Amino acid sequence: MKQLMTGNEAIARGAWEAGVKFASAYPGTPSTEILENLTTYKDIISEWAPNEKVAMEAASGAAIGGVRSMASMKHVGLNVASDPLFTMSYIGVNAGFVAITADEPGQHSSQNEQDNRWMAKLGMLPMVEPSDSQECKDMMAVAMDLSEKYDTPVLMRITTRVSHSKSLVELGNRKEVPLKPYEKNGKKFVCVPANSRIRRVYVDKRMKELAEYSETTPLNRVEKNGGEVGVIASGMSYYYAKEVFGDKASYLKLGFTNPLPAGKIADFCKSVKKIYVIEENDPYIEDEVRKLGFSPIGKGVIPSFGELTPDVLRKAIFGESLPVMEVGADRTVIRPPTLCAGCPHRGVFYEMGRRKNLVIAGDIGCYSLGFAPPYNAMDFNVCMGAAFGSAHGAQKAFDTDPNNQLRVVGVLGDSTFFHTGLNGLLEVIYNKSKVINLILDNRITGMTGHQENPGSGLTAMGEPAVESDIEGVCRAIGVKNLRKINPNNLTEVKEAFDWALSLDEPSVIITRWPCVLKKMTAADKAEFGVCFNTKDRVDHELCIGCKMCLKSGCPAISVDKKAKKANIDPNQCVGCDVCAQICPKQAIKKVVK
Repeated sequence: MKQLMTGNEAIARGAWEAGVKFASAYPGTPSTEILENLTTYKDIISEWAPNEKVAMEAASGAAIGGVRSMASMKHVGLNVASDPLFTMSYIGVNAGFVAITADEPGQHSSQNEQDNRWMAKLGMLPMVEPSDSQECKDMMAVAMDLSEKYDTPVLMRITTRVSHSKSLVELGNRKEVPLKPYEKNGKKFVCVPANSRIRRVYVDKRMKELAEYSETTPLNRVEKNGGEVGVIASGMSYYYAKEVFGDKASYLKLGFTNPLPAGKIADFCKSVKKIYVIEENDPYIEDEVRKLGFSPIGKGVIPSFGELTPDVLRKAIFGESLPVMEVGADRTVIRPPTLCAGCPHRGVFYEMGRRKNLVIAGDIGCYSLGFAPPYNAMDFNVCMGAAFGSAHGAQKAFDTDPNNQLRVVGVLGDSTFFHTGLNGLLEVIYNKSKVINLILDNRITGMTGHQENPGSGLTAMGEPAVESDIEGVCRAIGVKNLRKINPNNLTEVKEAFDWALSLDEPSVIITRWPCVLKKMTAADKAEFGVCFNTKDRVDHELCIGCKMCLKSGCPAISVDKKAKKANIDPNQCVGCDVCAQICPKQAIKKVVK
């Protein structure tokens, strides 16, 4: 049977067919849907972890314990998880273990564009790169077998277009892999220096054996179409190249990319007159080709950043573009990303943007949009969980000036707090910083599509879970000054900031209100009542067209330039009342549905 699947769906299917019994992940585009789809297979224990490092550790432990396991994450998540993964490279496995990194050429929703193929080299890990959904499914089984045969974790590297593009997948049956007995073996599993030095020798031997495998595996294959032009590519770049070159070129399609097949690459290069290396981001394959003594056309011509779509390739290589319908700039409307109508973060950023003595350290989440107009209420953000730590450092720097009047606010969300924000808060408390630590608890992992987290009360598989109490955690680590507020009440927000700014020691403000898009649970309804059952409208008799309501940044509000009156779209408004509190003429009225 065949089924149309995204790459992420196919990876989940491939894990099920390969006999995987444990999977852990932290959500992050473009990898999120892997674990979401895994939760539909009841033979697999599927879990959201607090962060990627913990996901990798849990999957590592499951592999040592004797079941096939996997961990998935976006590319920057592998930075967080590299500590356990690189040591697992030395330790090896008991049952199969695959780690998946979903890279994002083009940075559609990421803070950088790193190429995680280098992670395989750095960690001395075998790596596979599927190009389509069928390969995503098939390579999961291959990777699991490789993991067990060579006693190693295997890295699977995918990219956005592989994750989210759909193609037909031929489905198979589940392979039931029995639990592998666990046997105590300190020299293998306990990585103290004396044991690690011995395992390091094994890793070197393993990589040499994998180099031989790379030369013979059908994952690396040649497609001959004549002897003039040869293209070497992996992942989605293979299909991009085929769309541009068609059957006018021969191809070396690489699916097993660490170690690279040096012999096969050399033989292929010798068989053609001109060589192109087509790869997104870094010259990972190109460098190997050049080391072998060949001079391919690569990053000197082909862009080293962004996605290598067929249009980009065609223009870079041949200076040509396919005909497109031109649309004048006067007919296009710029639509920057914005917080949703009714987003509980809006009132907080409105208030912070009005205070000119604040420096705001942000984080990774929906609230990253606080940097943009009309709020202009975020000055820097570094990586997930960095808000409190970076805010602390900035405050310490500012305080070296005896005349300093700047105060620093660190801002992050509930899931991010559990991810790595807690460590930053410990830094602030321990080192006596006067940073204001703002935790935006919208009751769900919002940006990546409403996944559960340790504070939501449910597991990835929808089962009831212990709900970690953010306030309780903060007080347990030594937070003395803490306030919990409704972020839609601007008076509460203002008073909370006035209070925090009056202190010369650490403080925490927790905003607690559900994401407007969240499916409300019984617990939510019990705590917050029936939310979003009203709307606001503008009384045009009272409206003076001052546009103050636009400072809320709500996409439901617009101003009729001709009539010089504000309007609220009833299809978008959810009655959060932030705009009504901003209006100086009380021209915005509540309407019950």
